[in-house]
Amino acid sequence: MNADSLLNHDWSRIVSRLGGSAALASTARICKAFLRPRGIRNAVDLLRIILAYCLGERGLRATAAWAAASGLADISNPAILYRLRHCGDWLTVLIGQLLTATTPTPARGRLIRLIDASTVTKPGPEAKKTNKLWRVHAAFDLPAERFGHFELTDEHGGERVDRIPVVAGEIRIGDRIYLQPDRIATVLDAGGDVLVRAGWRNARWLDQQDEPLDLLAILSRAGERLDRAVKIGRNSGAPLALRLIAVRKPDAVAETARRQVRQQGRKSGYTPSRQTLRAASWLIIVTSLPADTFTTDDVLALYRLRWRIELGFKRLKSLVGLRNPPGIDDRSAKPWVLAHLLMILLLEPLVDALEDSPRWACAA
Repeated sequence: MNADSLLNHDWSRIVSRLGGSAALASTARICKAFLRPRGIRNAVDLLRIILAYCLGERGLRATAAWAAASGLADISNPAILYRLRHCGDWLTVLIGQLLTATTPTPARGRLIRLIDASTVTKPGPEAKKTNKLWRVHAAFDLPAERFGHFELTDEHGGERVDRIPVVAGEIRIGDRIYLQPDRIATVLDAGGDVLVRAGWRNARWLDQQDEPLDLLAILSRAGERLDRAVKIGRNSGAPLALRLIAVRKPDAVAETARRQVRQQGRKSGYTPSRQTLRAASWLIIVTSLPADTFTTDDVLALYRLRWRIELGFKRLKSLVGLRNPPGIDDRSAKPWVLAHLLMILLLEPLVDALEDSPRWACAA
């Protein structure tokens, strides 16, 4: 199953999943992507041509020839580029509709949301020199195992734990970049819980009396694992009351982590401190989940789910070929990326239907 198959044999199914011809015509008109027939007869044909160009191996000229041979439109390649540049808002709306339609049934009565981001480099030597990129912020929802939210920004759109709207009751899981106390407070205030990995130095650790806490000293006395209340200082507002969980890594895993720390130090031109090397022996997590409901093992099991979003991003790149957009104009590059996000949402249910067994059976 691939994008080309969907654009040909399964196109009617695509149109149906997007609400049908009338709905596509309505959203295209509202977003000003298709206002009147001019070379292209209707919004359905426009979407097919845009996806064929963005997702296939054809360039603009070959796409124009394909559209003519398919009886879709007699249109020039500059006209396709013009149309593409006006489709960004429309593709965003279509993505939102698909995400809304696949709202999952929460596990344990709770929605589990894995958050992460992936990047696509903007084209052109100047963009590479100045680190210009597109950043895809995503939430991967469990147990449905579907992307539940996408947001596209440029390099100025940083990874934030509160960027994605909170669903009351959700459990939001992220890596150490999301240890952002003021933004975590926003998630908690909206009715969500958080579970994020932590580094030993990237937080102001405090005890229950709001006094500084020596995390490494505590870990040195902890044995194999630690589960205790802790506070984290904020830039504004009272310290954040959370739960600290730390587990000593197996010797082989810890040695690999220390080797990676040394390699990163050599690459960046510094020598890691002894404290950093000691901390590399530990997996450190902070969470708002209460100890009377979620045991230490429960929290660790939840954090291990993070790899699912990594697989989700690999699927995005392997199934629909998300790669650097052509050209240097953001007006066409942004719809290019959005077209790939739309296609992965269309592909996911069909891929699942072809798998030998459901994921839950494989994980049992």
